[in-house]
Parts: sequence; structure tokens; C-alpha cells
Amino acid sequence: MTDKPVTVLIPGRIHPRVLERLGKDFDVVSVPTQGGELGLDEATRNKVRAVALFGTLQKPWMDLLPNLEIVSNFGVGYDGVDAAYAATKNIIVTHTPDVLNDEVADTTIGLLLNTVRRLPPAEDWLRSGRWKSDGPFALSPLSLKGRHVGLLGLGRIGLEIAQRLEAFKLKISYHTRTPRTDVSYTHFASLKEMAEAVDTLICIVPGTAATHKIINADILSALGPNGVFINVGRGSSVDEEALEAALRNGTIAAAGLDVFYEEPTTASNFLDLDNASLLPHVASASVPTRNAMADLVVDNLIRWFDEKKVYTPVPETPVKG
Repeated sequence: MTDKPVTVLIPGRIHPRVLERLGKDFDVVSVPTQGGELGLDEATRNKVRAVALFGTLQKPWMDLLPNLEIVSNFGVGYDGVDAAYAATKNIIVTHTPDVLNDEVADTTIGLLLNTVRRLPPAEDWLRSGRWKSDGPFALSPLSLKGRHVGLLGLGRIGLEIAQRLEAFKLKISYHTRTPRTDVSYTHFASLKEMAEAVDTLICIVPGTAATHKIINADILSALGPNGVFINVGRGSSVDEEALEAALRNGTIAAAGLDVFYEEPTTASNFLDLDNASLLPHVASASVPTRNAMADLVVDNLIRWFDEKKVYTPVPETPVKG
């Protein structure tokens, strides 16, 4: 680090561990929101050389920070930052992959089991006293046994999910733009072809223009009446109106959602559905995993200002680790 503390901007909220660690080595400037006007005077804007981010950094804000060198993003997904535009301005963008892979994969399996076996309603049945008053909880109409799972996306987290699914003795297929050469799972060239072949679809793709509402009525119809849909990627990948209709009219059997098109949300359109299992975007939300993500946000900043290198650059960024 330089003798003079580097100024880091934090727009909106971020993990408290990031704030704690940054306060030891950096000059931290915060603004309360990530929308509207930046709200910093010119002198302060000129001092900012880094942004620590959880959420969105508006493209115009990059233009207002003439000495910005790096955006350190909290999360493996970085769709809140226009990384390609940042690259044109020689701004480094980093994210926090790998440290959350296991946690997200574990949560995915838990959400899948909850969706298929309806375990949360079963627990509520016991907690409310209905087991004793009304008798046994109803048999789950679905089982995980013998299912054929199709993974939309087979990156770091997708591979971890697939390896866990192998332990359940399930058949696994996947759809990506390019087939992988290091796995034996069946690759499908199109999402619809995969949806027609499998009965369980897990979405783990990032939020991009190419994946926007990629899970639509056509794909859900192809998945079929025994179909189960799980989303732990981005809510923007799903046409939620089509999903709601598919759940209500029996086009598919059930869905488990950890992410939604707009967050936070009340998910009011799904709350009365007994074939939907809902989580408030908690796939990586454990103390150990979120602490590791926070550390990587700060470690990328420290390494950049010490060595002009980073640990985990996004693919679009102009400088590699």
C-alpha cells in the first residue's frame, strides 16, 4: 500500500467485514444509495481510486470518477457492473468466485429436496400440532429417486451441483453454449431439447442479455407435468408470469426458487402455491462463506494497490491475476 491511504467508495450497503477491514488500510467514502445522483463533490470524486460493491454501479458514475482503477464486486455474479464498459476505461473488475461454490451447491440440493419432498410444509405440520390433531402429513406426490436432471450452466457451481447429484444416483445432462471435454454428462445443444429430455431443470446461469427470461412458457411446457424447476442463478432468467401459470395449471409439477426477477420481493404470486418452495436469496448466506467473500473483496483491492495484480478478475477485465 502507498503511504497515503487510497480512497475507496462504497455505494449503498456492503458486508460489515468489508467495512471493518477497509477501515484499517483505506480511506473509506460511502454514499447511501446506488441510484440517482452520486452526491460527491468534485474533490472527493477525484480522490476515489476504487469501489467496493454489493449490487449495482451505474455506468455514469464510472464517468464521474476520473481516477477509478478497480471495482471489487461482492458476489460471483457481477451483472450490476458493465464490465465491458469498465474495460474500455481500463478499470479492473473483480468478483468472488470459488469461495461460495460449496455453499451454493449444498443449498441447491437442499432446495431440490424441499421442493420434491415438501419438507418445509411437513415441518410446519408438526410445529403447528397438526400431526397429533389431524394425523400424518400427506405423502409427497414426487420423489427424487430416478430423476433425470438437466443443468442450465455448468461452470464452477454447476460442476459442484452435478457432483452432489451423482451421489443421489441421478442421471445428469447439461446445456451450455460449448460442450465441456472434462465431464461425461450428456450435452444438449439447445435448452429446449434438454427440457424435453429431462424431468428436473436446475438454472445456474448469470444474469445477462442472453439469459434474460430464457426460462419461458415454451421451456416449461417442454419440461412437462412431472417436471421440477429449480433456480439458484438469477431471477432475471425466468419469465415469472409463465412460471406462475405453469405451476397453477399443472404444466410442471413444482418449482424451488432462491432468486426472483425483482429483489427483495414478497413473492406474493407464489405464496399460495403448495408446489412452490421459496427462499429469500440465501444460497451463499452462511457466516463462514460470506466472510470469505468479504475477505476476497478486500484482498483484491490490497493486491491491486500493492502489486497491480488481482486474484479474481472477471473475464472482461483488461488485467489478469
